[in-house]
Amino acid sequence: MSLTAADAADAIVRLGRRLAAAGLVVGTGGNVSVRTGPDEILVTPTGCALDELVPAGLVTLGLDGAVRAGDRAPSSESHMHLAAHRARSDAQVALHVHPPHANLLVALGRPIRLITLDHAYYVRRLALVPYLPSGSEELGAAVADQLRDVDVVLLAHHGCLVVGPDVDAAYERAANLEAAATATYRALLLGDDTTVCPPEYLARIEAREAGARAMAADDGKEV
Repeated sequence: MSLTAADAADAIVRLGRRLAAAGLVVGTGGNVSVRTGPDEILVTPTGCALDELVPAGLVTLGLDGAVRAGDRAPSSESHMHLAAHRARSDAQVALHVHPPHANLLVALGRPIRLITLDHAYYVRRLALVPYLPSGSEELGAAVADQLRDVDVVLLAHHGCLVVGPDVDAAYERAANLEAAATATYRALLLGDDTTVCPPEYLARIEAREAGARAMAADDGKEV
């Protein structure tokens, strides 16, 4: 269910502060959007640090890209946010950040390994989009294509795009991506390039979730 514009604005402001405090962005890098209706999102403005956001500075966009409310220009990555929300109607939140260790490993061509249970639980799977110009429709289309199968898309030399059903889930995915990248980096320094979370852990979690969805679907059927 979509948030009201006021609730979405408050959620974005709080999320921006969490992302900055966690070191997932530097300066005015990064942007956030929250769905406020079937065809509408609230997005951060361009040129504003995520820990300095205020509700009045946010911008409302239709999924067609038209500005519906707001006095500032929307994020330069609005094409990517719009494409993500069009591709994933189940996603309430999309965020783009620049996690430093994740950025480094991707730039060096090193895979990010999900080593702990939390990495596997929150991140699940990763997709990679090769370098494309930031802010371009081409980048947005490439990200949307990858979001059919994953919730976390790595952008070569440019951070990541993460979607989630709410702000907490989106934050946990981004934070655990960077935690996984940091762990991978440290493991490489120790000479380890193979250790990952046991695959059976995620298989068990996903089987349990599939069973819960099946039960919910059966409960919703008419008798």
